[in-house]
Amino acid sequence: MALYAELHRHLGGSVVPRILWRYFHRSGSEWSEQFAEYPEFEDFYTRPRKTLDEYLELHTLVEKTQTLDTLPYFIYRLIRGAYVFENLAYLELRYTPYLRTPEEYSQNDRIDRMAAIVEAVGQASQNHNYSIITSQILCTHSRLPDEVNRAIVELAAQMPEYVCGIDLAGGDAHYGDRLSELIQLYEYARSLGLKTTGHLYETHEGCYPELLPYLMRIGHGIQIPLHYPHLLPQLARQGQCLEVCPTTYLKTGTLDDLSELKIVFDRCFDAGVDIAICTDNAGLHNVRLPFEYENLLTLDIIDFEQLQACQDASFRHAFAWPYPEHPASLLTGLLQNEPNPNLTPALT
Repeated sequence: MALYAELHRHLGGSVVPRILWRYFHRSGSEWSEQFAEYPEFEDFYTRPRKTLDEYLELHTLVEKTQTLDTLPYFIYRLIRGAYVFENLAYLELRYTPYLRTPEEYSQNDRIDRMAAIVEAVGQASQNHNYSIITSQILCTHSRLPDEVNRAIVELAAQMPEYVCGIDLAGGDAHYGDRLSELIQLYEYARSLGLKTTGHLYETHEGCYPELLPYLMRIGHGIQIPLHYPHLLPQLARQGQCLEVCPTTYLKTGTLDDLSELKIVFDRCFDAGVDIAICTDNAGLHNVRLPFEYENLLTLDIIDFEQLQACQDASFRHAFAWPYPEHPASLLTGLLQNEPNPNLTPALT
């Protein structure tokens, strides 16, 4: 039975390296010539980068392949892997729809084509072979014009059957020059009734307390407990949750060692701030959610009780989970009920 919720997974970084490599070879991509053998591509695709900006460049590689025609191919395999290998009951996929539209079109034409992208992702995610509840978070982007970002927010409000919230992505070091514009964008989103998260306090350069009041969840946010712990009581009062993605911080050079996350978890638990453990870019990392859990336990960063609390928090803070309980509770209740004699196999 599926048991887990994933709140922070990028569509662009969700494609596991072998599937992406096979796609390049089947489609005759120039990348198939550069990486004739799979091990070379896996090493290139999953190795750590020096900075977050260098790491984010890999998203452009995948974004160009995720077109209206190819999205069903990638999403079917994503959903299949999430169900079979990760035991996911709930998945929020986040991405910037504008970046899946043809680059040769005008800005207005690309904006007009975003709805078809959202619908394609939504339809492809509803696979009856794999019982996962899915929803989308549309990412505004720090390097896109305000007109495009506002159109993304409006699209999110217009398609609630597929979209559960908005995000701010593109590297948190690039927010400073547009801070007032981004605040207005979040104010607009909240006025439309949208749920909000945002990449914030991920790196030393991305610490903007002005944006915190507009977020229901905080994408990463690890710099708060590490360097701004005085903000934790405020987060606890506002019921905000950190989306912590452990492997990411090694891949982007944000942390030197995962042991540094022990401070993050300890201070958040002490302050009553919830954490949802996530993968961020499971494909880029070649790491699935259960491994993130196991790794934190093995390194004594958290214990089993804290892991359970984080798993519970993931469902509690999920933007589109429709039930009052999470699957593990439902299963426990089912197993603790008296056996139904009508379901007991007869002895022969």
